[in-house]
Amino acid sequence: MMLYECGIRYERTMPNGMSKKVTELYLVDACSFAEAEGRITKEMEPFISGDFDVVTIKRTNYSEIVENGADSADKWFKAKLMFVTYDEKTAKEKKQAVYFIVKASDINNAHTVVVQHMKTSFVDYEIATLDETKIMDLFRYMVNTTSSNG
Repeated sequence: MMLYECGIRYERTMPNGMSKKVTELYLVDACSFAEAEGRITKEMEPFISGDFDVVTIKRTNYSEIVENGADSADKWFKAKLMFVTYDEKTAKEKKQAVYFIVKASDINNAHTVVVQHMKTSFVDYEIATLDETKIMDLFRYMVNTTSSNG
């Protein structure tokens, strides 16, 4: 599976009662662009009254989803980790960038969540960057567990 970033454009009623066109970003776990569009449309229909458009879909380079398990976490952060390996042939350190999407309440919490997640890893790493994203939510692929064979 791959994570796709989908932009949804719709009219939102603001606290002052006025309507405003907004675009929100969501992540969808899917196998293709077509599946991502279908899944985000299905996921958003119950939450948006009126019409909405899927205005963007792009592949992401996230290799892992890291969540801290706390319900209070409501933000998504992009973490760029540099995995450090040692090349014995050239006798030099080699760094490889890996990107995580991290759910946390704030940037300090996101840092803690990444460190906790990496505790069991044997790879040396550095956190190169940790940035808050505009992603509203992530929709994972769920296997249909209901059966029609009553």
